[in-house]
Amino acid sequence: MILSLAAAAAMSSGSGGSFNSSPLDPFDSSTSWSLGEDFSNSSSEPFARTVTPDYQPAATAVAVQEVSPWDIALCVTGTLISCENALVIAILFYTPTLRAPMFILIGSLAVADLLAGLGLILNFVFTYLIDNSLEFVTLLSVGLLISAFSASVFNILAITVDRYLSLYNALTYHTERTVTFTYMMVVFIWVSGLTLGLLPALGWNCLRDETSCSICRPVTKNNAVALAVTFLLVFALMMQLYLQICKIAFRHAQQIAVQHQFLAISTTKGVSTLSAILCAFGACWLPFAMYSIVADSSYPMIYTYATVLPATCCSVINPIIYAFRNPDIQKSLWMACCGCVPSNLSLRPRTSSDV
Repeated sequence: MILSLAAAAAMSSGSGGSFNSSPLDPFDSSTSWSLGEDFSNSSSEPFARTVTPDYQPAATAVAVQEVSPWDIALCVTGTLISCENALVIAILFYTPTLRAPMFILIGSLAVADLLAGLGLILNFVFTYLIDNSLEFVTLLSVGLLISAFSASVFNILAITVDRYLSLYNALTYHTERTVTFTYMMVVFIWVSGLTLGLLPALGWNCLRDETSCSICRPVTKNNAVALAVTFLLVFALMMQLYLQICKIAFRHAQQIAVQHQFLAISTTKGVSTLSAILCAFGACWLPFAMYSIVADSSYPMIYTYATVLPATCCSVINPIIYAFRNPDIQKSLWMACCGCVPSNLSLRPRTSSDV
């Protein structure tokens, strides 16, 4: 997906200069010659005549592909994404107590975002260090990015479903059936993500017909619209689930009216947190989804970069929202870093929906 943006930007910036490695041709009109006479020789012998080529700077300058600052920003973002999510995966892997359904989904989200970050880094390498004109390189980069980001979005939806079920079926949430359902969701997420990523390699690309390209070459316009509409449906479903979560939370607060002030403050804080999560997700992905629907390859490349970069930043925010805010993961992180746990974390009870 991102590889086509960098290739187009590099071709437009690098077309102004070229390098001619062929031998000097006296009949080549691009090379001018000058006749120089050495008048400093005052002897009686004929003065020496030298014929030297007068090189033009444009003809001898080596064409260096200019690095786009947008690609640098995407590469840096990918590096940050990879480091954050690698830390989350390491914590979940080396902490045996973190095996609840919500941690399975957090780990799946971290793997998806890690692959997305590596995809952004590989995109930079393929663009500036490897011949990106090869179809295999283009399709590999695009397929990896589509699969990773699609799995990331689907994992966020699955975490939202898990939050809803933890409140709606609080008594049966920790049963074996819930664990089986969680694994089924993870399998469905990755099968869907890999299927979407393989579509360009299976022929859904515009390598043979440039007029059908979307804003992200070689993804076709129809394929990009389908992905954008799928995201909008996922976002609408998340909004509905979060609305139901808020209703359940307020209903529980009214039923357990023991400490009115505390419950009101706690419920309000929870609703504010859910609103911030939903707004952050929408702010990152909505601009790119809407732009993918209305734009095509003829639109200026800077607009595509300006919408792609916030979408990739969602994978930077995900570990902070879904992993590092969790008290159990915070305890494991403190134990790994300094071998101790702050008192405010050790005394805080864990809730099934605290993700």
